[in-house]
Amino acid sequence: MKFINMLVLIMSLALYSHTFAQTETENSLKDSLYIQEVESDKQPIKVLHAEPLYIDLIRDLGARKGEKEWNVGIGMTDKLSHDSYEALIEYEFAPIDRLGLEVELPFTFHSPIGNASEDTILANKIESLKIATQWTFFVNERMATSMAIGYINEFVLSDFKQFGSPVLTGNVYNPFLIVAKRWGNNFHSLIYTGPVIEQDFESKEYHSTYDINTSFHYMIPGTRNFIGVEFNQTVDTGVLETTIRPQMRVGITDNLMIGIVGGIPINRENERLSSFVRLIYEPRHHKKN
Repeated sequence: MKFINMLVLIMSLALYSHTFAQTETENSLKDSLYIQEVESDKQPIKVLHAEPLYIDLIRDLGARKGEKEWNVGIGMTDKLSHDSYEALIEYEFAPIDRLGLEVELPFTFHSPIGNASEDTILANKIESLKIATQWTFFVNERMATSMAIGYINEFVLSDFKQFGSPVLTGNVYNPFLIVAKRWGNNFHSLIYTGPVIEQDFESKEYHSTYDINTSFHYMIPGTRNFIGVEFNQTVDTGVLETTIRPQMRVGITDNLMIGIVGGIPINRENERLSSFVRLIYEPRHHKKN
């Protein structure tokens, strides 16, 4: 946590100095040029939106054919009796205009705290093989609004101790809807919502929850950097659980960015603060003439 806090402080100072090193006129011009580049008339219509960093999108809304992105993430959550470490490797791409596909491998590792017994915590495992698709069915430049539908399927895997007997222990079905709007050049809002249905192969039982993820971001003038917040909410058997995730994204090079996310649970009795870092690499996209 100290490392994450230090990294946040360093990047906050970098954002501060970078922002105020430029004049308001220069920043406004760069904002307009960046939006114009993304929303160029020579390409299929696309509206620039800030993408949340924790519950991220399958691909940019209005994705264009040939776009692709690699993500590597790592995070830690204080679970009272143990620390839970998460990691992920993710590849997303657009085979055709407006269609995004994604493959992800999320990992989870657990470490007991204090006198907690290892028998009381969950086993280490590759959580699942996630395969997802997302289709942007509405793009309106005048309203600066985009809408998409999508579906995530998770093939739940057994833990490392039991791996192979069986390999698959369940399935997770997650259809979702996304609505995003940009307000002016710098303010962004987005809602990502849908049911999550978990199937256990052994017990043959199903468990359903409903996710409501909203986010608000401010893109720093003259840059691709932003600061913002996600509200990750889950309705489970009539109980609403909420985690607030303040976050920031900083560009390192033209096609490499880092996102830093904090987690503040509101009404989760078995969870304290958390942190998450996402490294985002976008291979250069060869635009169509």
